[in-house]
Amino acid sequence: MIEILYKPKFIRQFETFEDSLKKEILEKIELFKNTSNHKQLGVHKLHGHLNYCYSFSVNYRFRIVFQYESKKEVVLFTIGDHDIYRS
Repeated sequence: MIEILYKPKFIRQFETFEDSLKKEILEKIELFKNTSNHKQLGVHKLHGHLNYCYSFSVNYRFRIVFQYESKKEVVLFTIGDHDIYRS
């Protein structure tokens, strides 16, 4: 199981979502903790200015950007639609 750490920016963004989306996000994070679900979640390495990061899908619209701190520890940076890749 992967341990999840959260950047303050991620927490601030998360708090702005409606309850139903928060529930879906938490469910996907729970799935993400088990690496056997990574293919299902579409985990992939990013390119360009985010080439040190990875991303996975919450749903068709929202993504979570994260970085591996180690094989067992991940930091979630940001959550949002595809515009998060531009920031």
